[in-house]
Amino acid sequence: MSEFRFSEPSAMVQIELPDGRLIEGPRGSTLEEFLNILKPELDAQLVGGIVNGELRELRHPINSSANVEPFTMARADGVIIYKRSLVYMMAACFEKLFPGFDLEVKHSIKGGGILCSVNGPRDFSSKDRIKLEKEMRNLVAADHKIIRKEISLEEAKAMFEKKKQADKLELLRYRRKPYLTTYILDDFQDYFYGYMVPSTGYLKYFRLEEAGQKNEFILRHPTDGQTTQIGALEKYKRMRPIFTEYSTWQKNLNIHMLSSINRAIEENRIEEVILVAESLQSRQFTKAADAIIKRRDQIKMVMIAGPSSSGKTTSSKRLSIELLAHGISPIPIEMDNFFLDRELTPRDENGEYDFETVNALNIPLFEDCMKRLIDGETVQIPRFDFVTGKSVPGQTLTLGENQILIVEGIHGLNPVIQENLPEESIYRIFVAPMTQVNMDRYNRVSTIDARLLRRIVRDFRERGYSAQETIARWKSVRAGEHKYISPYQNLADIFINTSLVYELSALKDLADIALRMVPFGTPEHIEAKRLLSFLEWVKPLDRDLIPNNSLLAEFVGGSNLKDFIAWRS
Repeated sequence: MSEFRFSEPSAMVQIELPDGRLIEGPRGSTLEEFLNILKPELDAQLVGGIVNGELRELRHPINSSANVEPFTMARADGVIIYKRSLVYMMAACFEKLFPGFDLEVKHSIKGGGILCSVNGPRDFSSKDRIKLEKEMRNLVAADHKIIRKEISLEEAKAMFEKKKQADKLELLRYRRKPYLTTYILDDFQDYFYGYMVPSTGYLKYFRLEEAGQKNEFILRHPTDGQTTQIGALEKYKRMRPIFTEYSTWQKNLNIHMLSSINRAIEENRIEEVILVAESLQSRQFTKAADAIIKRRDQIKMVMIAGPSSSGKTTSSKRLSIELLAHGISPIPIEMDNFFLDRELTPRDENGEYDFETVNALNIPLFEDCMKRLIDGETVQIPRFDFVTGKSVPGQTLTLGENQILIVEGIHGLNPVIQENLPEESIYRIFVAPMTQVNMDRYNRVSTIDARLLRRIVRDFRERGYSAQETIARWKSVRAGEHKYISPYQNLADIFINTSLVYELSALKDLADIALRMVPFGTPEHIEAKRLLSFLEWVKPLDRDLIPNNSLLAEFVGGSNLKDFIAWRS
């Protein structure tokens, strides 16, 4: 008799965890119900699950046996789910308490903060902020469900018209799919791109703080899933002028949200936006050069640092051109040439060479060469041979009367490499994209995502790396930034914001191609799918409109600065 036969569906199904254990439960139960049994042993808060290779919300029904991996705030995307859900709950409470007022979620602040601004018939007071936080905490305690619901675009338009949310109505014009995924919390319904937690009880860790300006406040949250503590914010006062300046730029360009960029492309006004945006960014390089010129008798070396894909290379060349216009000849120094021989390179916790650590550099040699150059000596600097992994003799340099050293590298602001150099001789610049055009009033686009898209496009187009490879490396890249770059950014004499309002439209087509090649079922596919979900809202532009000296040309191609060298031996 055969062991195989047709049968009726079982009332119970099983999920298999990565460690091989099985959890059995009634068919159709939610992922949350299946994974509740694991909560006591998880090292971070549960926010979702990977079901057969796909990231799913905890409300997802399990209708057949599946392989499941818990998805917690220990992952970067887990923190994103938490923050998105927190903003959603805040928006629900705000609209309930303050009808006639408008809330806009603007941008992140390093250390676990999101700046929010309020516009209304009167000023938004400290009492209002306290009232809002109390309402949010009441909602957490009540643990109300957050319900996911797909609606037609016609229903979405009617909803946003009723709420008088012109920004979301405008964005709907560029929606390709015939439906919109919304979330419902009590009487509040709205669109948020990306996944949410299933109920407000998950959102225990937050607070609302003053921002130092009227009609603004900061939504605070944990920075990672390893702790529920909310730490101190970075020195926000130094960043505020950059955010204020960017807001002024947006007003000058009449660009308020992503839909404004889409509309400019549609109406053939995008070239004007590009030219003005580039001009506004050029002012920053001019400002830095002017500051250097004012101290030209003292400053002998400019240190440029910034995170991955911030545009350090183009920034250093744009600054060099500004200095050349003042009669100063910059001499570029690549910090990578001061790497230790490979066998002397420190190893990380996995036994791999750690090229991100400052200790991978020959610090005494770097300081000696720089000090002697500053003192007017002739110095032969090293060149690192990446093929052999050896340091070999490089070019011989002498710093002339009207010359200045431009040193670019991730450790450019680290005091360890400058301890024995004359402080008055150094000018420090931190470059990074610090702002971004948001999708709408509640859905912000992270500058970290913008940098990742830049890197995906550049690596795919120029270096032969797939998007999967770039995404796989991104976690370690970010860890290196957090450890070796971020702690020293406030030592900079000046910040240069390398964001451009139109950059998502410039990156869109190339990023779309690269991301769609990430294989299904891989860990990187989850991130690729998330990035693609918001790129769906972006209208691409003709990249031929991008100026050849644009910082973006470093990533999308066509830069006339690629082979530019300000000084030749």
